[in-house]
Amino acid sequence: MKAAERMQIPRQRMPEQKAEDRARNFSEVNLGLAEEAARTEAQRCLTCKKAKCIAGCPVGVDIPNFLEALARGDMQTAADVLFSANVLPAITGRVCPQETQCEAQCIRINRGEPVAIGYLERFVAEWAADNYQRTAALPPPTGKKVAVVGAGPAGLTCAGELAKMGHAATVFEALHTPGGVLVYGIPEFRLPKEIVQSEVSKLEELGVKFECNVVVGQTMTVAELMQQEGFDAVFLATGAGLPIFLSIPGEGLKGVYSANEFLTRANLMGAYKGAESATPLLPSTHAVIAGGGNTAMDAVRTARRMGAESATLIYRRSREEMPARAEEVKHAEEEGIEFIFLANPVEIIGDSERWVRAVRCQRMQLGEPDASGRRRPVPIDGDFFELPCQVFIEAIGTRANPLLTQATPDLRLNKWGYIETDENGMTSIPGVFAGGDIVRGAATVILAMGDGKKAAEAINRYLSS
Repeated sequence: MKAAERMQIPRQRMPEQKAEDRARNFSEVNLGLAEEAARTEAQRCLTCKKAKCIAGCPVGVDIPNFLEALARGDMQTAADVLFSANVLPAITGRVCPQETQCEAQCIRINRGEPVAIGYLERFVAEWAADNYQRTAALPPPTGKKVAVVGAGPAGLTCAGELAKMGHAATVFEALHTPGGVLVYGIPEFRLPKEIVQSEVSKLEELGVKFECNVVVGQTMTVAELMQQEGFDAVFLATGAGLPIFLSIPGEGLKGVYSANEFLTRANLMGAYKGAESATPLLPSTHAVIAGGGNTAMDAVRTARRMGAESATLIYRRSREEMPARAEEVKHAEEEGIEFIFLANPVEIIGDSERWVRAVRCQRMQLGEPDASGRRRPVPIDGDFFELPCQVFIEAIGTRANPLLTQATPDLRLNKWGYIETDENGMTSIPGVFAGGDIVRGAATVILAMGDGKKAAEAINRYLSS
């Protein structure tokens, strides 16, 4: 098919649950492309000789070859190309912000919409779940052992890549199940837990071992992993899971959650199952969430599904500055989420029993750009209003949890408490590497995966030297 013909093919649309239905259930919103639609979408790729989309992918998927195989119906080859670079494609096909990464580099964006790379990644990953047979043989064992601390996206990726290199990788996870933010932070309606478990199982088939309920820094130290347990290298991927609070009056009231706690209780602890849950969340008629990122969007949409008649998101900037994915904002609006822009909570108000009854907010206006490049929100003097609520959720960001770093005094940290590494991802301790949010700060799943992949390559060079 000639390029001119490919340019005439419109972007295929993702089937979705109806908004009025999905707003009250936790089933997945996006339903997946049918095979005909997926192959048609893949045919939109112009197979550029200098494919910028590859550089836009943090794990380096050979996107043109992957799409070319899919377009001609060669699913095995498409899966081979995809899995050779990405050990978690069913996850990234759902939660990766392709619109700012690979799809943002697609040449078609100059004359319309980019190829729906994320949707196609999900399609091939779903086909592979039932049909894929690995064609690449694993190398013989090297005899080297690597400990991976943290079973989130960076740790899972690093472990999978190390296993493909012949190294014995063991992942130590503080929680009772692997997945990190993939299981405690991202709701079922965006990323079903069975998908995460399936990807973890594929890593186990590669030889990756998992040890859960192990808090490195408490139950054992990094030094003990190397000196007593005999690991030749360690990769630290503990994330940045310590919530940041607004530090406003009323944060000690009953009914105030950090987004981390709210989503962990809803997702990992099963509160989304309703009456079946042993650890339910507080019921609310009105829920208010502060923040503008993907975590805030997950929290407000979860609150709606948990029974709130109204779920309102307050953001101190305008819609144009919101860091949340455009698709998630669109879905939230369709589900009846109310947005109040240019407003900032200044006080949480309680009743005589110390339960939350309202949040007091101040109107804002945009000033000059700050260090992030977005216009700085400036308070408008004397312009306040109150929103009634029974649950108030703070989703304004996270920072490094010092649990491991405080127990590892030789680790060099920056002024924000994140681990410093060299260009190879090695920390100040020889043989100890780090990546993901514990190094770069809170970011996306795919950036953490990119760090994990680069770290695996660096660890392989270190072990081979």
